[in-house]
Amino acid sequence: MIFLGIDTSNSPLAVALVKDGTVLVEETTNLKINHSLTAMPAVEEMMAKAKVSPADLTHIAVAEGPGSYTGVRIGLTIAKTLAWSLKIPLYMVSSLKVLAANGQFFDGLICPIMDARRGTVFTGAYDGLSLQEIIPDQHSDLKEFLEKLQQYNKPVLFTGIDVSVHEATIREAMGDKAFFSAPQNRLPRASNLIMLAKDSEPVDVHQAIPDYHRITEAEANYIKAQEGQSK
Repeated sequence: MIFLGIDTSNSPLAVALVKDGTVLVEETTNLKINHSLTAMPAVEEMMAKAKVSPADLTHIAVAEGPGSYTGVRIGLTIAKTLAWSLKIPLYMVSSLKVLAANGQFFDGLICPIMDARRGTVFTGAYDGLSLQEIIPDQHSDLKEFLEKLQQYNKPVLFTGIDVSVHEATIREAMGDKAFFSAPQNRLPRASNLIMLAKDSEPVDVHQAIPDYHRITEAEANYIKAQEGQSK
């Protein structure tokens, strides 16, 4: 059993190969380079290093979002194309849960953060031991979400590369309940993506769509235009 994992949902690019539970190769880069130019070459180079051919792959796991609209689409397109052409199962995992997995075994809640601009974030809350979803993934005003977290009265581990952007706001709201992952533990790991996929069910390749957790700018503009016409 050889799993290929791909996460292009945010600026980091994470890919991994796991064979029978053993990580063969895992690579993560945090460079602001267009994933459309780097993702597939990274996969090909990694497979060449491991001497794994496409025909050797038995499963594919991909981060489904939320995150960058373009980034999520790139990873999913690569994963769907490979799964369909190789006729192997495709698994989709929340990009936020992949980040949360970095903090597993934290005694409290884990809150992954992706900046969504204008004081909003993509976030959710997971149990630190089981990684069970406590507050569903969502696009939310950060301050409003922190109010929800306060109600649990538990320590919260914040993780994700965008945590530093919002650290002051988080500390002000959460006080001594706020903990922060070390910088090296804020990047997505494709090996975690694969391990999480193993506990899920495969999806129909033709029905696999990104989970953005908010509408696209084009959709928002269309809705505004329609509302204007109806007045």
